[in-house]
Amino acid sequence: MNFRILKNDDEIYILEFHGTMDLYSSTQIKGLVMKIVENRIEGLIVDLGNVDAINSAGVGALIYISSTLKKINCALALTNISSVVQKTMTVTRLTGYMPITRTLKEAVDLINTAR
Repeated sequence: MNFRILKNDDEIYILEFHGTMDLYSSTQIKGLVMKIVENRIEGLIVDLGNVDAINSAGVGALIYISSTLKKINCALALTNISSVVQKTMTVTRLTGYMPITRTLKEAVDLINTAR
């Protein structure tokens, strides 16, 4: 799995995932999120458009991101979700647990209204 971190502004980070979200990558994701939140961010957008597979460890990583951000009152939006991730999120009933948007612009707007 590859990651790319972008900054929309000083308080909103965009984290793009590419590849498979599995046990190996979930450990990397958790460490990366911990480093990002050290920057006192107000929002994190997770772009899942290039994720080609996700297993239970990948789902666990998404839950970890959500719960970590909730603890520090940081807004979260998942965006551009691939069909593979959408199917997994639906089966695990996580679609109501995390805010999901179709586009990056919608995610930015959602984060800005949550601030």
